[in-house]
Amino acid sequence: MLLKTHLAISIFFILLLINSVESKLFFIIVALLSTYIPDIDSRYSTLGRKKINRILQWFTKHRGVIHSFTFLLLITLLLTLFFPVLALGFFLGYGLHLFADSFTSEGIRPFYPFKKRVRGPVKTGGRFEIMFLVGFVILDLFLFFQRFF
Repeated sequence: MLLKTHLAISIFFILLLINSVESKLFFIIVALLSTYIPDIDSRYSTLGRKKINRILQWFTKHRGVIHSFTFLLLITLLLTLFFPVLALGFFLGYGLHLFADSFTSEGIRPFYPFKKRVRGPVKTGGRFEIMFLVGFVILDLFLFFQRFF
């Protein structure tokens, strides 16, 4: 999926959970930033275009280990142990990215290194994704105004 769709989905869930979180600012920032991270292994993504990240791309394949729940759980465990204030936001943003990508035609390998791939009917940038994006933007606006006004 496109980054804007991932962000719209993450914003919806941030708005749903924000009142249950103690460190609201950390939660928002980490959730939004972690939404970007799974695509760091693609040279066409926002993060992947940065020259510093090209080194990582030599060792990983797009939608490989970094696009797996295995990696998500490992990093979340480390954050929970050493930086607990960041763990929930990271888990949310990163996990939603993976969940959304599991509905695309490329899919993901959720439990890397196992080869089983989970796919769906959504073509990245296609009509169905655009409908998804518009739907979440409407939900985001509704939830935002409901929570704060």
